[in-house]
Amino acid sequence: MVVEDEEALARLAASYLQRDGFDVEIVGDGDSAVERARAWEPDVVVLDLGLPGMDGVEVCRSLRTFTDCYVVMVTARVEEVDRLIGLAVGADDYLTKPFSPRELVARVQAMLRRPRAGGAATGFDTGEPGHEVRVVGTLRVDITAREVLVGGETVDLTRTEFDVLAALVSHPRRAWSRARLTAEVWGEGWVGDPHLVDVHLANVRRKLGDDASAPRFIQTVRGYGYRLGPCT
Repeated sequence: MVVEDEEALARLAASYLQRDGFDVEIVGDGDSAVERARAWEPDVVVLDLGLPGMDGVEVCRSLRTFTDCYVVMVTARVEEVDRLIGLAVGADDYLTKPFSPRELVARVQAMLRRPRAGGAATGFDTGEPGHEVRVVGTLRVDITAREVLVGGETVDLTRTEFDVLAALVSHPRRAWSRARLTAEVWGEGWVGDPHLVDVHLANVRRKLGDDASAPRFIQTVRGYGYRLGPCT
């Protein structure tokens, strides 16, 4: 679903996506976007930040109450804070106008073929055959069910947030560079903001109640990247 009030841009983006085999619906305002997303259940929403009525941030917040579809936020604003706000409310990626329609298609393709982290890892506390679970203190990551709990309480993560955490937990104590973690989650050859993973991990930490200055789970490896703490 393409949510964009500039009709020419919406039709251009839709045409490129349709050429690549996607079914596309165009919506021109935020309120209609939420209504149509409930009914149509899209796999990906390309969401303009500056919409009439309900803006893109509020639309994204609403989407996250009932769908885990991928969200690509599109903004004409250059300030970094606008990008961070979009990601903080649950967007998976962002593009800044003007952008190439081919880049948009490439981003959507990358999302939908994203490898799910953790499938090849060994040594999981399975509980049952084929069921992969990792425990880090009070953190429990169920790879198979795509479920995260802290102290027995469910933590609601977006698809991308879960994939980043699953990558870390798949190889406990390994130090991941940002580039390696990005390739693991978004795929080799992905082109985008190299600090995107930092924002998603900040969101994960916040939702886990993990203090970056005294982390229980996700540790920053200064000048390099991240690693997950001791696992059982």
